[in-house]
Order: sequence, then C-alpha cells, then structure tokens
Amino acid sequence: MITAAHSEPGSSVKPDEDWFGVANWDEPAPIVVLDGGTARTETGCIHGVSWYSKHLGTELLALLQTRPNESLRSILARGIAAVAELHRDTCDLNHPGTPSAAVAIVRPAGQQLWEYAILGDVTVVLDTLDGLIATADNRISESAKRERIEADRWPIGSAEKESAMIAMKHVELAARNRDYWIAAADARAADHALIGKATGVTRIAILTDGAARANSFGLMTWSEILETMERAGPTHVVEQVRAAEDSDPTGQRWARNKKSDDATVVYLSQIGG
Repeated sequence: MITAAHSEPGSSVKPDEDWFGVANWDEPAPIVVLDGGTARTETGCIHGVSWYSKHLGTELLALLQTRPNESLRSILARGIAAVAELHRDTCDLNHPGTPSAAVAIVRPAGQQLWEYAILGDVTVVLDTLDGLIATADNRISESAKRERIEADRWPIGSAEKESAMIAMKHVELAARNRDYWIAAADARAADHALIGKATGVTRIAILTDGAARANSFGLMTWSEILETMERAGPTHVVEQVRAAEDSDPTGQRWARNKKSDDATVVYLSQIGG
C-alpha cells in the first residue's frame, strides 16, 4: 500500500486549521482528517481553531489505535468529550462560537473492507471494484441559506462581503448541532455522523473542502482527481485549485467565502496489492 498526503494553509498570515493523521503509512490503518471551522465571531475560547483541530485529531487517532473494536461514532464522541475537558476550566464551552471542526475517520475493517464516519464537509472518496463512492456531510450548506446568497453577491475582499459573512456566521452558529452537526464541545453530535462502509476498496482519498474545490469548481471529476493523485500526487490537485483561485480572486466565477481555503488531501493506493 502507498500513502501520500499534502496539507497547506489558505493564507500566508493565518495558521493551517486543517489537521490529518495516519496511524501507519505502510499498512492499512486508521486515518483522521479535520477541517477547522473558520471563526468570524467571538469564540469564548483562549486557544483557537488550530489548537482544537490538533487536539481533537490527536485524540481521535489515539483512540482508534487503543479501541480498535469500538464503533466510529463512539470513538468520535469520546474524542469530542476528551478535548472539551482539556479547556472546560479556561474557556466558555457554551459560547455559540466555541471552536469546531469537520471530521472524517476512515478505518480498515477487513480485507479491502473499509468503514468511515463523517461529521461536516470533509469528503471521503472510495474507489471500489463495483465503482466509485464519494461522500460528504453537506448539511451545513442547508443552514443560513438567505444569508449565504447575500454573501455570494459581493466580491471577496469588499466591506459588504465581510459584513454579509459575519451575518451569515451568526445564523449558521445558531443552527449548529441542531440543523447540522459538527465536532465542537457537545459529544452528542457524534450520534449524527454519517456512517458507511465499502468492500473491494482499491483506492481512498480524503479531502477537506478547500481541496475538494477541484471537484466543486468543476476542474475535475472525482475519478479524475484520483487519477491525478495516482499519477502526480495529492500536491498536484491542490496546485490546480490554487491556480483556479488565483484566476478568480474576487469570487466572480466561483462564489465562495474566501479566495483560498486550507486544503488537505490524504491518498491511499494499491490497497491490498
């Protein structure tokens, strides 16, 4: 088996809020990918989103290795609860803006059998003997719809865009762990994770939404993304996204919240080969 990964921040002045961990680079083993939720309001936390992503990811990867027979929802709930305890005494975990992250966990469950849990808009792509499966939890996009449309009207970098984004964030946060679910401070969110499994898996890709723009921008199909990673590696996929973003810096062609987002890809090939 071959494993490759690439992660880079969307901005040179902000830390990468994505995180990934691979339990074993040479053998089938659990993988965790997180996409920290952008903070546009106060959070009630002294640590920040990068801290949250790093600690939750580290905790989940450790739990996956020490509790191999526990369900992925249970692992996710334990991880969320453990990180909440790390900063319960210093931070207001009841604050609506408390740091959060989208999560994807992928774990081998037998010969070419893999299972996954997704909470938030990280995409898991499984190439199987029966075809390709691409899954993401996009329920967050159903929240604050009117505010999203308004934010998309304005060019990136404008005062109007910034104002609209803050208004959208407030409405989005009010719906968090009610209309959509994401890892934050409430372990019960794990009950709403999307769960699945597939047999005959030959290749896997896990992408945060910044990297998945390769698909959402229409640059490549999921199959083409896998082929690109097989041929040139995950870095090349992110390079294609960055080139597209640079060609549309104000978001007139591809409406989006910010010019460039943190982008992470983990790719596994020759599984079972």
